[in-house]
Amino acid sequence: MTESEVRKLLRQMKELDSQTAFRDFYNMTYDRFFRIAYYYVKQEEWSQEIVLDVFLKLWKQRSNLLDVRNIEDYCFILVKNASLNYLEKESRHTLIHPDSLPEPQEQSYSPEESLISEELFALYVKALDRLPDRCREVFIRIREEKQSYAQVAEELGISMNTVDAQLQKAITRLKEMISRAEID
Repeated sequence: MTESEVRKLLRQMKELDSQTAFRDFYNMTYDRFFRIAYYYVKQEEWSQEIVLDVFLKLWKQRSNLLDVRNIEDYCFILVKNASLNYLEKESRHTLIHPDSLPEPQEQSYSPEESLISEELFALYVKALDRLPDRCREVFIRIREEKQSYAQVAEELGISMNTVDAQLQKAITRLKEMISRAEID
């Protein structure tokens, strides 16, 4: 997803009130938004609900979206805040018995460490989105979905050597992009 592609779709959504442009924007960004929400809430159904809520909000705000300077960061923050709000809402509605609470862990993160972790995750999501389609698909299936090389090779109709080559290519590119932080 490039900034110019997104800007073009946002312009069509605003000027033409185009549902087709919105659908294209949705198809282009859904996976990224889902990964961001899932990072925070760790539940697939909740993540889907959060992302749909964010898209509804974006549709309602379509006339103002062109004024946003960095739409990518804006959307990241929207999804992050929606995820955190959803977690807070769910925690208020869930009654937890004291015996079912996990034992407190010794390790606690400072606000600075949490911020660094979130910034690194944002870089990772942006870098992942910049990978070629096949690289990204192989990487996500193996690293995030924990599928085996054989399973990925079979499902995608490619050899295990190709799976390995695509994974190595993805890892190399992700490392380069994140270390240089040249993701716009």
